[in-house]
Amino acid sequence: MTLAADHPQICDARALVFRVRGLTKIYGSGTAEVRALAGVDLDLYGGELVVLLGPSGSGKTTLLNNLGGLDVPTAGELQYRELDLTAADEDQLTSFRRESVGFIFQFYNLIPSLTVRENVALITEIARDPMPPETALELVNLGARLDHFPAQLSGGEQQRVAIARAIAKRPEVLLCDEPTGALDVRTGIVVLEAIERVNRELGTLTVIITHNAVMADMADRVIHLSDGRVHHERRNSRRAPPSSLNW
Repeated sequence: MTLAADHPQICDARALVFRVRGLTKIYGSGTAEVRALAGVDLDLYGGELVVLLGPSGSGKTTLLNNLGGLDVPTAGELQYRELDLTAADEDQLTSFRRESVGFIFQFYNLIPSLTVRENVALITEIARDPMPPETALELVNLGARLDHFPAQLSGGEQQRVAIARAIAKRPEVLLCDEPTGALDVRTGIVVLEAIERVNRELGTLTVIITHNAVMADMADRVIHLSDGRVHHERRNSRRAPPSSLNW
């Protein structure tokens, strides 16, 4: 498969994709104020697989939502290539989300009355340069389940459909919030293998939120958050395949 070679804009490895400086997000005010992000500094590059670790309340999901244009920061710098996301209007944010970002959440959000192929086609019909739904589903090893309905699939298969749907528009960025959180260990490994394959073959910058420190070994870089800040980070000299992780 030569998808990355055919679309060099999504495999510009080591190019700076996000520049984050002093990123702050505050909810509420006065005594009800919550500082979810408290000055995050971070650079993210094309082709990386990055794992975000940290306890509940450390700012992981807030950071992911800001990166994906689902939320806007209170202060700081958030640059996606040439686009200043802190100054972008709603039309620009909608275009950014539609064209550049794929989202994977803990729950699959598939439409039960549509087949697997039709669920993925919902995205390809509005994308600028989509891959065929069949191609996206082959990437996650579901080419044989095209005409099944979600209720006929296991939880892991439904999550892989969600991955196919997210990548079918060829996003430069794939943001995953606890993608294996609702799955058992064995099924979770299959889902992680699908995400890693997308990262490797398409060159998509992939950021995964998890509470599971074991998953850190599969990443190029591991970023630990605490109290809304980057506490520390490490780089892995060699990524471990998901199937080798000692759960």
